[in-house]
Amino acid sequence: MVTMKDIPPQFRHVRLVLAREKEHPDGDRDAGYDLLVPLDEDYRLDPREWKKHQAICRVRQFDRHGDVKIGLLRRKPGGQWYFDYEEGESDDEAGFRLGEERFVTGEYVSIRHGEEFRPYRVVRVERP
Repeated sequence: MVTMKDIPPQFRHVRLVLAREKEHPDGDRDAGYDLLVPLDEDYRLDPREWKKHQAICRVRQFDRHGDVKIGLLRRKPGGQWYFDYEEGESDDEAGFRLGEERFVTGEYVSIRHGEEFRPYRVVRVERP
């Protein structure tokens, strides 16, 4: 069991919410992700800290219907980051250049749902 004192200081709670897109012209604050991830001094994902603390790099996907999926932040050998919810690849969600993105309030990131990427806005970055 991980407690708050076990979480290294480089970790942040990041909240992403669905940004404006064709189906959601105003975005959707009730659909998104909560991430517990290590960030470097530039607020990018820190692969060294991730490697040391993979088990606590959590992802929680939520939607307006109350559905929640809990998973882990993973990294493929080529460096691509993705969200892993269950064994196998059928439910994995990859970020578009997630390793290059800055997790700063107001910035945008793209996450693949099926064959399409959807935009998300960073609305919170704080120490857990």
